Amino acid sequence: MTSRTAALTGGDASASGLPRRVVVLGTGGTIAGTSARPGDHVGYTAAQRGIEELLGSLGPPLGVERSASLALEAEQVAQIDSKDMSHAVWRRLAERAAWHLARPDVVGVVVTHGTDTLEETAYLLHRVLAPDKPLVLTAAMRPADALMPDGPQNLLDAITVGVQGASAGLGGVLLAMSGRVWAAAEVRKVHPYRLDAFDAGDAGPLAHIEQGALRRLRTWPAAGGPAALGLQVLAADIWPEVQIVTSHAGADGRIVELLLDAGVQGLVVACTGNGSIHQALLAELLRAQQRGVLVLRALRQGSGCIVPGGASVLADAGSLTPSQARVELLLRLLAHQPG
Repeated sequence: MTSRTAALTGGDASASGLPRRVVVLGTGGTIAGTSARPGDHVGYTAAQRGIEELLGSLGPPLGVERSASLALEAEQVAQIDSKDMSHAVWRRLAERAAWHLARPDVVGVVVTHGTDTLEETAYLLHRVLAPDKPLVLTAAMRPADALMPDGPQNLLDAITVGVQGASAGLGGVLLAMSGRVWAAAEVRKVHPYRLDAFDAGDAGPLAHIEQGALRRLRTWPAAGGPAALGLQVLAADIWPEVQIVTSHAGADGRIVELLLDAGVQGLVVACTGNGSIHQALLAELLRAQQRGVLVLRALRQGSGCIVPGGASVLADAGSLTPSQARVELLLRLLAHQPG
């Protein structure tokens, strides 16, 4: 772990006695990636630069409070392409984030992450920790050595959200990217290439980051309280088997039969329409539910939510994406495991 000091914006944080320290946890991703050719935004290799190097290349954001300073600490939790995210890395990340957030001298924690599984990690941290302080994820769509990388500004913005959010008494798990702030329970990746690759369906962003200032757009989600499952939910050495199946034209139940034979404990079905499922697939999902497998419906598309109907025979995940619904189901199973 390393520490350095940088003059950063923080409103009246020093005057109010709030600690002025942000811990930045690195996990790899495109924000730490490099490419063989300048300008190649798709043929790069993720997770090539450490978090200390990424922080070392930053300058201070706008809105600097000249009379105060902020200590930045860097810790490398993992160094992976986020498509390869694992349960072990999730547990390690949650543990380190919780440890730093509990420190009285820490304003908030920032996590650099790949975009592929960011919505899953954000939702898991939200459900497990629900912190009172800001826990801000950030990422990039271009590698660190791109001609015009987006990572540095996103990282500066995330630090700004941590400092100014804490100064305003705002906590929770957030994503800061492309000048906008999203809630972890709502955010999802909606584009494979554009810099503004994230959205929140019907909810929209929580805030904009403009010239080094956080401008709120709507009510901030409540943090802390009974929503937090706590780190103990991740303590199991072997996590339940939860898989995602998709309803589509010509679907049948054979994949469900195979998963049942393999010992699956939870199934998320990515549904058509308003949570509808091909009848052949539905029959097998109902059989799985009767055998004690937890089943959740989620929408294939990126916006909206399942509107409940009186004839619904399978529970729904509301506005969660299928990948977030899988995390939800996984946590429910972990929370009820013996021991």
